[in-house]
Amino acid sequence: MFNVLTYDNIPIDRLNWLPRERFSVAPDVPRPDAIILRSHDLHGAPIPETVLAVGRAGSGVNNIPVESLSKRGIPVFNAPGAN
Repeated sequence: MFNVLTYDNIPIDRLNWLPRERFSVAPDVPRPDAIILRSHDLHGAPIPETVLAVGRAGSGVNNIPVESLSKRGIPVFNAPGAN
């Protein structure tokens, strides 16, 4: 089971592409494997050591500390038009 931490109250119907039998998706999952957000600012926020990827539902990545995540080997994705 993969844990996906969400920010910004992303509607659950927008996350249906993540099968519930393989993914636990919520704003309070323990030990997240991934983070999905829209406008939440991750700069200065602690990113758990368990995180393997960060995705933004929208264009740009100015609210995500791409450089520090890249140094940790964590890819950052965005999805223009997905917000």
